[in-house]
Amino acid sequence: MKSLPACLALAAISLAAAGCATSEPMVYQGLASAAQLRPDPSDSSGQAPFSYKVSVNWSQYNKIIVEPASIYRGKDSQFADMSEEDKQTLARYMHDKFSSVLTQRYSMAAAPDPTTLRLRLTLAGAETTNPVLGPASHVDIAGGVYNTVQAARGKQGSMTGSATYAVEIYDSTSNRLLLAYVAKQYPGALNLGASFGSLKASYVAIDKGAADLLTRTR
Repeated sequence: MKSLPACLALAAISLAAAGCATSEPMVYQGLASAAQLRPDPSDSSGQAPFSYKVSVNWSQYNKIIVEPASIYRGKDSQFADMSEEDKQTLARYMHDKFSSVLTQRYSMAAAPDPTTLRLRLTLAGAETTNPVLGPASHVDIAGGVYNTVQAARGKQGSMTGSATYAVEIYDSTSNRLLLAYVAKQYPGALNLGASFGSLKASYVAIDKGAADLLTRTR
């Protein structure tokens, strides 16, 4: 069995390696809202560092149009070597999950009116989970130390996937942009279940993103 100092040393090495390997959300230049996105000083997590928002009385809206989630095709996308099939799978899941969660607050609509919002979702990047190293990093001693540290920091676990996306919400009749942000979500670093399956962590990330948007528009 490795000594605690050795484990901590390995965890530090893993932390440095993971820091180089994981992507960070950015202002993707092909987004409609790119020119309006600014660094958000209220985001202490680093998960949603760029945003645009105006003063909105969200209670005046009770319906929402959710456009099919698009896949960002710009050169600054962050999909690494993810297959087109996996991108399409995640985009469909994103549309379905956000739509489902938002029904807790809004009725789904098909046409604009003064009480209806329009939501545009863009999947801008994703990381898959390594099918061998992902689960192993949650049970190996050094990996466990690293992930415990990451969990305490609210950061991404080792060898675990994620989803990076943009949210743009408009008034459906005026097309006025009300809220936009770029975010990256990932499972909790100690979420062992999310480390099984190459896309499971990305699904969990999208689930968290949908819940976060619901909170933002209450």
